[in-house]
Amino acid sequence: MRLSQQLTQQHRDCDAQYSQSEAAVAKEVWQEAKERFADFSDKTLQHFHYEEQHLFPAFEAATGITEGPTKVMRYEHEQIHKLIDKMKEALEQEDKEVFLSLGESMMILLQQHNMKEEQMLYRMCEMQLPRESYEAVLKVLEQGA
Repeated sequence: MRLSQQLTQQHRDCDAQYSQSEAAVAKEVWQEAKERFADFSDKTLQHFHYEEQHLFPAFEAATGITEGPTKVMRYEHEQIHKLIDKMKEALEQEDKEVFLSLGESMMILLQQHNMKEEQMLYRMCEMQLPRESYEAVLKVLEQGA
């Protein structure tokens, strides 16, 4: 499976995990909501870490572009991470309205972010990375980084 396919599938898996946490919050099943949101958060932040530590540096090294799409993606990762932290606080306080409101903002940002990665950045990586670099970042991804 290609790099873009695997990363896109990670996006879909994270979306599904978030939906489960949101459903638990809506029903006010707080322990389940906390567990499911923790799963979503862990997987999402692991995905960001992989991109920031492996994929983005490989792309930047191959293209010489450091002020372009990877810079924007890193900034959006920070914004999403901040929303996740605020949502964790809302869960700890069992504040359904705040959690759902923050979740709406986060999902809008996350969906736009994912679309840019899937339609542009991942494809650019597949076209621009030298074979050795591509295989190296793919191997790290397949090993679960």
